[in-house]
Amino acid sequence: MITAYLTHPHCSLHHMGPEHPENPQRLEAISARLALSGLLQQTMQGDAKEATDEDLARVHPMRHLKALEKCVPEQGIVTLDSDTMMNPDSLKAARMSAGSVVRGVDQVFRRQADNVFCAVRPPGHHAEASDVMGFCFYNNVAVGAAYAREKYGARRIAILDFDVHQCNGTIDIFKDDPDVLVCSSFQYPFYPWRYLRSEWQNIVNTPLEVGTDSKEFRRIIESHWLPALHAFKPELVMLSSGFDAHREDPMADVCLEDEDFYWITHMAMEIATLYANNRVVSVLEGGYNPDTLARGVEAHMKALLGMPFSDTPSV
Repeated sequence: MITAYLTHPHCSLHHMGPEHPENPQRLEAISARLALSGLLQQTMQGDAKEATDEDLARVHPMRHLKALEKCVPEQGIVTLDSDTMMNPDSLKAARMSAGSVVRGVDQVFRRQADNVFCAVRPPGHHAEASDVMGFCFYNNVAVGAAYAREKYGARRIAILDFDVHQCNGTIDIFKDDPDVLVCSSFQYPFYPWRYLRSEWQNIVNTPLEVGTDSKEFRRIIESHWLPALHAFKPELVMLSSGFDAHREDPMADVCLEDEDFYWITHMAMEIATLYANNRVVSVLEGGYNPDTLARGVEAHMKALLGMPFSDTPSV
């Protein structure tokens, strides 16, 4: 497997204050762990590129994008909602995050890579068509999916979101869209407290009870997601990869282990092998314990690279 790894220094320019859990140290922890393990050196590393207005406008109304641009402060930090703040570089970082998924789509359709991981921030899956929320400005995975449809004619796109929070933004954008299947596992009931009922045929909501462990998680995912994916036969598999369902993450109360992130990534790759010519594009979402985030991404990358999972460091 050729695995591309996309990131950009601009993603570290965005910050929301010294105590905010979504901070530049998240990416630092990931890159340090992957470099130490030797995994980073086995990927095809590249820089993300900024999403264009055209890219963003496929999923966000232009009036919303223009209103958001007007909120950018000249200095300091402004508050957009109770947990989403913006500094002068926030939208530059957000455009880079969304643009990384666009570049990842290019790479898998041009056969430059089998799969791609976008190590970027801010995350995106809470960003609704016309609403900023939950640390998210632009919906990165949605931008990439819309681009794949426009540029490469992809007609069946599966978005698998295994963050501990539901991908309300992705659902908001694609609900009732027969060309996009959205599967979302999340602690229930929990933020964002909307779209929790599966009212649309193309949305597979998978609520997890507090304390859900590895065995139960895998059973539920297999029973909820696999039948839908085999019936859908996606031409592209996209992952909103959140690592905050780990038992040691401070944001929630689901009890997954490192190997569960390997397992679900491997499952997605098997679907991609069957139906999508191996095409998988993954983008970072949550994960707020730097150590478990880095370990989760390491497990994720081992799966993408076609390596076996191991509890021991690679070096």
